[in-house]
Amino acid sequence: MRKEIKTALVHDWVVDIGGAESCLQSIHRLYPSDLFALVCRRESLEKLGLGAVRLKTSFLNRLPRILRNYRNYLLFFPYAVEQFDLSKYGLIISSSHACAKGVLTSAEQLHICYCYTPIRYAWDLHGQYLREAGLDRGLRGLLARWILHYIRLWDYAAAARPDYYVAISRHIARRIKKTYGRESAVIYPPVDVDSFTLQEKKDDFYLTASRMVPYKKMDLIVKAFSAMPDRKLVVIGDGPDFEKIKSQAGPNVELRGWQPTEVLKGYLQRAKAFVFAAEEDFGILPVEAQACGTPVIAYGKGGALETVIEGRTGLFFNEQTTASLQAAVAEFEKNPAAFLPSESRKNAERFSKERFEREFHEFAESKINEFLARKS
Repeated sequence: MRKEIKTALVHDWVVDIGGAESCLQSIHRLYPSDLFALVCRRESLEKLGLGAVRLKTSFLNRLPRILRNYRNYLLFFPYAVEQFDLSKYGLIISSSHACAKGVLTSAEQLHICYCYTPIRYAWDLHGQYLREAGLDRGLRGLLARWILHYIRLWDYAAAARPDYYVAISRHIARRIKKTYGRESAVIYPPVDVDSFTLQEKKDDFYLTASRMVPYKKMDLIVKAFSAMPDRKLVVIGDGPDFEKIKSQAGPNVELRGWQPTEVLKGYLQRAKAFVFAAEEDFGILPVEAQACGTPVIAYGKGGALETVIEGRTGLFFNEQTTASLQAAVAEFEKNPAAFLPSESRKNAERFSKERFEREFHEFAESKINEFLARKS
C-alpha cells in the first residue's frame, strides 16, 4: 500500500467562479489538500463546496479593496507566490493561468501544473491588452510595458519549476511549447454536461452569449446579424461594451443583458444554433450548447476546433469578419436538419466531469508512482 503524500493545491486567485474554479473543485475532490491562493473570496470557496478547506492566502489578500482591484497588483504577483512555504508537502498541484506555477519547490517534491494558458496579457495578447487599457502611449504606457517585460522574464524562468504540464487543450499545449519550450499532456477541462438537457425541437432564432469585452467579438456577431434582417439573434451577456454593442443592433437583434443560469440554459436548448466568434483557449459555452443538442457556428481557431465537429455538430468561419460569419450562417441555413441534436449531445459528453477526473487521476497517479519509485 502506497504511503499517503501530503498535497498542496495552488490556484492563482479565487474571486469569481468560472471554468478554472470548476477544475479546482474537481482536482480537490481527487486530491483533498490545503489550498494556497494569492487572494480569495470566502463566499466563492463555499459555493464550490470548499468552505472547510485549509486556506493560505498571500499578503495581497490583506490589502484594502483587493478583491475588486487585485489585477492592479500584477507587479507583485511573482513575489507574492514565491512567499508560500510548501516545504512540508510532497505533491504540489498548481492550477495556473498566471503565477501559480511559479511556487518554489525542491527536488524532493513533485509539482504538476494544470495550465489554462501562459499569461496572455504578458505574451501573445500584450499589444491588445495595452491598447484596450489605454496604455499604449505616454509615460503610463512606458511603465506598463516595463511591468509586462518584467513579468515575461519572471514567467519564463518560473515555467521551468513544474515537473509536468497538463494543458487544457492542444491549442494551449502548442502555446506552452512556443512560450516555455515545455511539452504538455492534454486533458480537457470538466464541463457539467449533466446539468444541460437535450432538446430536439428548436425555435427560429440564433443565440450568442458572453461577457461583452473586445476579444469576445460580440460586436462582430451583432453587426453581422443586423445586416441579415430575416435572421433573429438573441444576445445574452453584459460588460463594458454593452452600450456600444446595443447601439449597433438592428431590430432583429434582441439584447437581454445578464441572465441567470437557468434562463441561459433555456435559450441554449431552444436556439437554432449558438454563435461563437472569440478565439478561446477552450470555450465552455460551445460545449454546453452542444449538450443541449444545439449546433455551433464558431470562429475556426483556438479551442473550438477541438470541441466542435465540422459538418456534424457545427460549422466554422475562417475570419473574424462579418462577411465570413454571414457566409457560415448562409451555409448552415441550406440544411440545418443535417445537424442532429443527438450527435451534438454525444459530442459534448466527451467533456464531462467524470471524464476529466478519471483522466487527471490516471495521469497524476502515474507521475506520483514514477516519482516515488525514483526516491526509493
